[in-house]
Amino acid sequence: MADPRDASSDEEQKNTHTAEDSSSNMTEMEPSEDTNTEETLKTFRDLGVTEVLCEACDQLGWKKPTKIQIEAIPVALEGRDVIGLAETGSGKTGAFALPILQSLLASAQRLHTLVLTPTRELAFQIAEQFDALGSSIGVKTAVIVGGIDMMSQALVLAKKPHVVIATPGRLIDHLENTKGFNLRALKYLVMDEADRILNMDFESEVDKVLKIIPRDRHTFLFSATMTKKVQKLERAALRNPVKCAVSTKYATVDKLQQYYIFIPSKYKDCYLVSILNELAGNSFMVFCGTCNNAQRVALLLRNLGITAIPLHGQMSQNKRLGALNKFKSKSRSVLLATDVASRGLDIPHVDCVINFDIPTHSKDYIHRVGRTARAGRSGKSITFVTQYDVELFQRIETLIGKKLPAFPTQEEEVMMLVERVSEAQRFARIEMKESAEKRKRPRTAEDDDGEQSSGVRKKIKGGAFRGGRGRGGGSKRGR
Repeated sequence: MADPRDASSDEEQKNTHTAEDSSSNMTEMEPSEDTNTEETLKTFRDLGVTEVLCEACDQLGWKKPTKIQIEAIPVALEGRDVIGLAETGSGKTGAFALPILQSLLASAQRLHTLVLTPTRELAFQIAEQFDALGSSIGVKTAVIVGGIDMMSQALVLAKKPHVVIATPGRLIDHLENTKGFNLRALKYLVMDEADRILNMDFESEVDKVLKIIPRDRHTFLFSATMTKKVQKLERAALRNPVKCAVSTKYATVDKLQQYYIFIPSKYKDCYLVSILNELAGNSFMVFCGTCNNAQRVALLLRNLGITAIPLHGQMSQNKRLGALNKFKSKSRSVLLATDVASRGLDIPHVDCVINFDIPTHSKDYIHRVGRTARAGRSGKSITFVTQYDVELFQRIETLIGKKLPAFPTQEEEVMMLVERVSEAQRFARIEMKESAEKRKRPRTAEDDDGEQSSGVRKKIKGGAFRGGRGRGGGSKRGR
């Protein structure tokens, strides 16, 4: 296959310069730290974290602080507002959770902290970290997200937890409709993945929150990427903030091996099956551009005996959490996800990220591939590039500042899978149609994780995938 990058992209170079220029406007806020800080501060105790929280870190297996924690925690403990910029998987949650918990230890208060996140899954994950770090000091948390009964959430809020972790839309619903719930005494506001919170979907909700909460508070903004909207919010909501940046440009971690495959669009399914079979035994996150495609590919893979499960925004919250838990527990080896799962989720055992559909926004690439190679581990990412994706791929390479190598594949072996994959595609379409009809009828207790199998799979001869290099990939995954 020809290299898709032969044509240059002047427009993207301009866009990249703009991003770098906007980022450089904040350099005056960088702390004047000693260049040897990371070497001299080896433990959380050195950063000023109190003993009981250091013990909690030890129990979680946090042996030493990460770069962003070394930069941000001392500043936050001084009572300064913080803008934290670091690549995904770098320990941002600990960087704001530890100073907040230490503040609670010094002065216990109900409705002390509000953490805003862009996705429900990230909200639950942040709550888990607060619960784990604060278990010995009795910290109470509440997760307030869509897809869950408002009344049960109102009962939790009535107990006035110390930390509320919320998505912006559902938080506004409660502030407007739940009697007795207000944030007038709030001490800390945290925005995790701040760039995504401030997109068009959430900007108006954030404005409403900022008008309700006290002006005399501490504010932390954390993200992997910096945008003009984050800078705008910094001017409006933060007081003399310190920028703690451990990455000066949009970057991926060093231990991530990144590849691309240039393939015809109509054979994407075949190449995906071939890679999953070749790398059998690994754990995969496969990112799709739409909910429909994530569901379709998950059904296709299961029709070939590969243990795949979807995660997307059209699933109920219970199904989404169920899918995530099954993948985390390793009972499913492949998670088919939309960008609802690209931000912040920490699943330690992800070995490989596959961009089945290339992201339309280059920064989303950084977040997607950041699901692997986390906290010092190694990982692999493979991006599918079709004849329609060349310009998007060039933008990604320009943004991360490197040319990606091609992932080695044998085209002849992939083409041997066409017949079986075509058969699985046909049955997946039937199942999609059946599930669409099911939605029109009352729900049953089946399909608790979005896995609509409907028995069609039994019609495929053999039931399990046996193609590709004689590895018996499907049966290996089924164990």
